[in-house]
Amino acid sequence: MTNRWACLAIACLATLLLSLDMTVLHLALPSLTADLGASATQLLWIGDVYGFALAGLLVTMGNVGDRVGRKRLLLVGASAFGAASVLTAYAPTPELLIAARALLGVAGATIMPSTLSIIRNVFTDPGERTSAIGIWSGMSAAGFALGPVVGGLLLDRFWYGSVFLVNVPIMMLVVVGGLVVLPESRDPRPRRIDAPSVVLSSAGIVAVVHAVKQGAHDGAGRPDVWVAGALGLACLAWFGWRQGRLAEPLIDVRLFRRRAFSASIGTTLLAIFTMTAMSLIFAWYFQLVLGWSPLRAGLAGLPGGLSGAVGGFLAGRLIGPLGRNGVVALGLLLNAGAFLYYGSLGQDPSYPLIVVAMVAGGLGIGLAFTVNNDNVLATAPKERAGAAAAVSETSFELGGALGIAVLGTVLTGAYSGSLRVPDGVPAEAARRSLAEALRLAASLPPEQAAALAGAARAAFVEGVRVTGRVTAGLLVVAAVLALVGLRGVPKVIPEEVLSQARS
Repeated sequence: MTNRWACLAIACLATLLLSLDMTVLHLALPSLTADLGASATQLLWIGDVYGFALAGLLVTMGNVGDRVGRKRLLLVGASAFGAASVLTAYAPTPELLIAARALLGVAGATIMPSTLSIIRNVFTDPGERTSAIGIWSGMSAAGFALGPVVGGLLLDRFWYGSVFLVNVPIMMLVVVGGLVVLPESRDPRPRRIDAPSVVLSSAGIVAVVHAVKQGAHDGAGRPDVWVAGALGLACLAWFGWRQGRLAEPLIDVRLFRRRAFSASIGTTLLAIFTMTAMSLIFAWYFQLVLGWSPLRAGLAGLPGGLSGAVGGFLAGRLIGPLGRNGVVALGLLLNAGAFLYYGSLGQDPSYPLIVVAMVAGGLGIGLAFTVNNDNVLATAPKERAGAAAAVSETSFELGGALGIAVLGTVLTGAYSGSLRVPDGVPAEAARRSLAEALRLAASLPPEQAAALAGAARAAFVEGVRVTGRVTAGLLVVAAVLALVGLRGVPKVIPEEVLSQARS
């Protein structure tokens, strides 16, 4: 008999590491620049290529898992992830490091949908399945928050490659444990994987994510950003059109006609949108405004991620009294309240109040993320769990990219618009970012330096306030959409609902 809770532990261990790996690199970038001599463009690719490969292949790998077996794909992916981590740690040049990070993304794309689809197939009781997805979601949130802390601890003692080598023993545990406890599951009627659909989905997602990130970094007015965005949207539109006409599609587009599915995907994207933005804002705020070290900044942001894990654990218990739409709406409103407080921050904040806001926001993310993932998996047929999980994970990746791009642009615009540059200081350089202004200040005479640094920090705080208020408003709208879009979804989604989804 399968030990389903042992299976959950393996899935959680894998997703914890993948989430951690998304943020652990941030603190290592300065060391990478110094040791490898990476250019600004190379540094951008080192940071982004992992997400590009991951997002572009999720849908394809979810379908591969349904066809060849989720256990097999998870074990192959975990082994490849460990090997790619070693290559990344010891890459001697920026070019090889970029290639190794791309391999990490490919391996990660095999693991992410496999963990969720294994949970869907092992936990057949609806109540237990919701609890299991809550624990899985909690581990994902915890890994996201632990990344900067683990990175700071390792970089205080070792070289930058240590942030990648930490993956190896954990993935060895996943492989050994998976061989022992995981059952194999696959679609009993394996479907042919349509090659043109693979190309269209991968190219479309990568192009859209690239356009969003490049637009946030260099400005949305650049021609290459518009070309990449238009190409990506065209590929995705063609992909969707093709899925509706194939007998064996990669994604059953009819699922999007079900409110439980489409509303869950949309609100998940918004929840991750805000979580990523919060992480980015506080990384800058703690280090550049308050002057904290990277490790202290990572520790300061930890309560938000850990409370996200708690929210994941609590979500299943709240579905009974509040309903699925009520839990998701409550989560989004808690996050809105947190951002409303961030809209009042100054240069001398009360950290205990920040912790209260972070805990509320983290709880909200955990609640919304858990229930939405459960909605998606429960609505999709069991034999297509890998493809459904891939759609959910793709919304996660797109939400993260959009959060950084859109809210990062709001923050930068508010900063630039409110900055009062002292006389005699190059205004254009100072308005690009707070980091640029502080670097410029370091090269100026003491009086000018102090004036520029003070004005830049004040402008950045104003940007945080504007971003917080804008995000709070978006989350309130999303909460209303969740209340309406998920209204009437059963508190316990039984197997007969799944049969309706198939027809």
